Amino acid sequence: MEYKFIDMDSFPRRAHFEHFSAMANPSVGFTVNLDITAFKKEVKEKGLPFFHTLIYRAVWAMNSVPQIRQRIRDGKIVEYDFCEASYTLALPDETYCYCHLRFDMPFEEFIPYAEGVKRSCLENPSLDDGDDPEGYFFISSVPWISFTSAVQPMDVPADSNPRLLFGKYFEENGKLLIPVCILCHHALTDGLHLSKFYMEFQRLLDGEK
Repeated sequence: MEYKFIDMDSFPRRAHFEHFSAMANPSVGFTVNLDITAFKKEVKEKGLPFFHTLIYRAVWAMNSVPQIRQRIRDGKIVEYDFCEASYTLALPDETYCYCHLRFDMPFEEFIPYAEGVKRSCLENPSLDDGDDPEGYFFISSVPWISFTSAVQPMDVPADSNPRLLFGKYFEENGKLLIPVCILCHHALTDGLHLSKFYMEFQRLLDGEK
């Protein structure tokens, strides 16, 4: 995963970066119910795997926002060209492992690739973070419950990897909605950047190209 260093002298959020970098819990995030009515119909009609189709569109939406591709490294900011994802995969013993996926491929190629990686991870589960953990989005799913907010563990000092969490979808007023929580480092992102992610993700869920 390729990245570049951001010029801190011309960085418009330098004061915000210095302010929030000093905090013990620098996370900022929201939980939003997104409309998956059209998405659910599409995956059913095409026989697509729900989760891998969902995560593919989520990762592309996250990558559409430069600030969500940024990480803090040695007091400086690096911006990845494109971030991949590490997601939690449930195991039969009620624990989980990490499953690392690439997304730099057409959707038609991604689905068989992702299914193959899933089978491999189930056979050889691991909590290994990979060679470049900072280049990942950390993604989890809690398909048993819907929720209105979420808290996730952070390293000490806090890492700067964005975290995405899906809940159980539900019906409301004739629509299917799914809770989606995103948590990012506030030294890098504001509410505006997270809102851009949600708007792009909803657009992709609606089937727009």
